[in-house]
Amino acid sequence: MKKLKKQSLLVLLLCLFIPSFCISQTASTPIPVAVPMPTQQNKIIIDKIVEATHYKNYVIDFCLETINEAAQKENWNDKKTVEITESINYKNFRDAVYNLFAFYNEIELENLLKTYKQDTAYQTTNVMITNDALGYNLEIFANDIVRGKYK
Repeated sequence: MKKLKKQSLLVLLLCLFIPSFCISQTASTPIPVAVPMPTQQNKIIIDKIVEATHYKNYVIDFCLETINEAAQKENWNDKKTVEITESINYKNFRDAVYNLFAFYNEIELENLLKTYKQDTAYQTTNVMITNDALGYNLEIFANDIVRGKYK
C-alpha cells in the first residue's frame, strides 16, 4: 500500500511539473535584437568615406557582375537584364555600411576620412572591401537583386 501511495504521489508531481516545464520553454518570446546604427552626424561622415573610397561604385559594379553572370547562365533576354539592372539602388545596401561603422566614434571616423582622402592606395584596399561580413552582405544583396527582390 505504501508503495502505491509513493507511486501515486510521484505520478501526481510529474503531472504538475512536466506541463510547467513545457509552458515555460514556449511562453517566453525572444527579444528582438536591435541592429546598432551610428548617429546622424556619423552617418554624414560615413557617406563622405564611401564617396572618398568610391565604395558606392564598387557595390554597383559588383551587382552588375552578378547580374551579368546570372543573365548568361539563365539565358535572360535583354529586357529582363535591363529591368534587373535598373533595380540596383545603393540606398538599399547603405544600412549594412552604416552598421559596419556603428562602433566608431566621430573622431575615429574623421581620422579615417582624412586618411582615405590623402592616400589613394588606402582608397582601393579599404575596410569596407576587406571586411568579410560586409562582403557577405554584399553577395546577399546582389543575389537578391538578381532574384528581383528590389523591382
